[in-house]
Amino acid sequence: MSSADSNPFDVELFTDGACRGNPGPGGWGVLMRAGSHSKELCGGEPETTNNRMEMTAVIEGLRALQRPCTVRVTSDSTYVLKGVQEWLPNWKKRGWKTASKQPVKNVDLWQQLDQLIAGHTIDWQWVKGHSGHPENELADQLANRGIDELGS
Repeated sequence: MSSADSNPFDVELFTDGACRGNPGPGGWGVLMRAGSHSKELCGGEPETTNNRMEMTAVIEGLRALQRPCTVRVTSDSTYVLKGVQEWLPNWKKRGWKTASKQPVKNVDLWQQLDQLIAGHTIDWQWVKGHSGHPENELADQLANRGIDELGS
């Protein structure tokens, strides 16, 4: 059995967001890997926040999948990971309100993410940002490319 056969995931997504100023111009980046194939995605928005770009990276990565998959999502964003793993079920129960009855920030993106997650089996992995993790570093470069391409 080859090492590719022992990987229980159809697809691995390595995601990152970046912002120059918060708010300010932002970008998102995704490295998608399936077996020996990989694909890079990136984009940007002229006025956004770092959290929105972190979320957009995951959304765009999941949106790019053509069918239901078993996915490992690796991100350096505790906001995204805590959001999907801890906060999301309670926000939905409370009608997209926080425990203090305030509207959930970035609710438009959380709702998109909630819909996309439902179509896949996902393993969420956190990695420390800027720690030399090769795929996370590449996702960061892609996010910064997304910002750079706004000006062109």
